[in-house]
Amino acid sequence: MTAAPNPSIPAPRRRKGRRRLTLFGRIGLMILLFWAVVAVLGPFVMPLGENALPFPDEYGSFQAPRAGAWLGTDAQDRDVLTRIVYGASRTLGIALMATLLGFLIGVVLGIGSALVGGMADVLVARFNDAMISLPTIMLGLIGIAAFGSSIPVLIAITGCLFAPIAFRLSRALAMEVMTQDFVEAARLRGERLWWVIKAEIWPNIWLPLLSEFGLRLIYVILFVSSLSFLGLGIQPPRADWGSMVRENLAALQFGASAMPVLAPAIAIASVTMAINFIVDDFTNSAGRRRAPKT
Repeated sequence: MTAAPNPSIPAPRRRKGRRRLTLFGRIGLMILLFWAVVAVLGPFVMPLGENALPFPDEYGSFQAPRAGAWLGTDAQDRDVLTRIVYGASRTLGIALMATLLGFLIGVVLGIGSALVGGMADVLVARFNDAMISLPTIMLGLIGIAAFGSSIPVLIAITGCLFAPIAFRLSRALAMEVMTQDFVEAARLRGERLWWVIKAEIWPNIWLPLLSEFGLRLIYVILFVSSLSFLGLGIQPPRADWGSMVRENLAALQFGASAMPVLAPAIAIASVTMAINFIVDDFTNSAGRRRAPKT
């Protein structure tokens, strides 16, 4: 027979230690901090407006980089560097807000479903599986066609589309922790449900959720950029990185300066690589700390 859980059993102690980033982790952190500063402060310090022409007396598409337009000009003779800076605040801001919304919805429902259990848990889990099985880009296109492509709509649609991933992970982690003796002991002591979640469940699941948050942020950045590339994201004349690539594809066809296309593409790649470096470093560091010593 299985012994009854001892109400005095405490939760396992969580080791505290200083995390040291590797070389790639530090590089990723510096790149991410750079783009964060650009997104927050860039629009306030740029000398030109988002749609201003750097050379109004020399109008011409895809001018080569030079002083006053260090990355050249785009199809409408606007400064590419200025639009990269303005686009950073929209691309990264929308992606961050959408990922936060998706995790808020997914984690709350996931932990709640695991605690409730029964038929309600089964129904919510099956509906979640059905949502995951559908192509994300197709659902995004349907949602934008129905509700438009404003920034609040993009954040809401993207957050709801990526919430099922957070739901599945948080539910699985919560169900695993709930089988431990220290959770059962807390219940036998008469602890309230909110206390059990805050003191016993959440401290043991936040680390993998944080790693998943970083990975989802990468996918959301690419998803938002893909919608803009298809013409369904941020609408002109407002800039974001995905729409900048789409608007300036003609530069590659006519043999003009490729910077209007390469600059936003490099920006997207650098942010996603930086986040990936940080997440990998953080996950590996956490795994080494949790590994049993021999």
